[in-house]
Amino acid sequence: MNIANQIISNAIKMGASDIHLEENSNIAVRVNSDIKISSQLLTSSDMDEIFDQILEEKEKEKFYSTGDLDTSISLEELSRIRINAFFADEKRCLTLRILANKIPKWDEIGLPMNFINLANLERGMILCTGPTGSGKSTSIAAFIQYILENQNRHIITIEDPIEYKFCNSGKSIIHQREVERDTKSFATALKASLREDPDVIYIGEMRDLETIQLAITAAETGHLVLGTLHTSSSAKTVERIVDVFPSDQQEQARLQASTSIAGIFSQTLCKNLSGKRSLAYEFMINNSAISNLIRERKINQIYSQIQMSNKEGMNTIDQCLFQLINEQKINLEEALSKTQNPKALNSLIGSN
Repeated sequence: MNIANQIISNAIKMGASDIHLEENSNIAVRVNSDIKISSQLLTSSDMDEIFDQILEEKEKEKFYSTGDLDTSISLEELSRIRINAFFADEKRCLTLRILANKIPKWDEIGLPMNFINLANLERGMILCTGPTGSGKSTSIAAFIQYILENQNRHIITIEDPIEYKFCNSGKSIIHQREVERDTKSFATALKASLREDPDVIYIGEMRDLETIQLAITAAETGHLVLGTLHTSSSAKTVERIVDVFPSDQQEQARLQASTSIAGIFSQTLCKNLSGKRSLAYEFMINNSAISNLIRERKINQIYSQIQMSNKEGMNTIDQCLFQLINEQKINLEEALSKTQNPKALNSLIGSN
């Protein structure tokens, strides 16, 4: 077994989510949110071998000319790996994200049925948000797999790089496009996708004004648009979408957001009492009350509206954390480290 496969195989056995490699430094892995440093030292020649084993020549050329590289590979019988290469202190570094070869079922990773039910919509924008490493890509992958298995649709994904690999099912077809490999940019691919007869469009990351504008247009013109953002709540997600527009366009953007957003799923991962991780989330469905709050610039009231809308399938992250505590899956300390509103969480605990 070559050195790259050996390192990745050992990390998988440890249950690691990420591997950190740096020449002339010890190998480190992230297990259940914590960094663990091994005694194995990587020499420069070891790093040469790893680069040769996991990167193509054109990828190495790009890395050495720019200092950065994002790509992904599939390693037979091991896993799919997302790769980020970079220089730090003039040394080559690699961060490898371990992705499951098998796309998980939505219920296996703790996604609620109310979120999955949004897959039945014909149009609108569904956003999965959270910090880096919170499992957004996995949640979206499970969502897409549900559509593939249960509906008759054409799905187009635009990613940088492609993470999970999907296959056509007996019901649906899917085309996955990677930025720079298959298309110039997210915006270019998104424009083109509207002429490719899609039912569902997944945008790997909504990074800029043009991409967000096109995503809203696609949602308004009869497509189900899936996207991810690095925001921590529904309210902050709406703010981010509106704020990316120039000031003279924000009123129109607010109106469009109030009608085009179908739902927002904001998630994080908690260290649980079993030594693994549990999903905690805020889930917002855009009903008439929330739509009005967005239109009327009362975004700060979205949290309270979600809090009062349990019967419609919504919940705040504090309600979710409280449930995880009650189910004895996480402790109070972990819950408090994940909440943005300790007062709300303590209020739920005190009223029990």
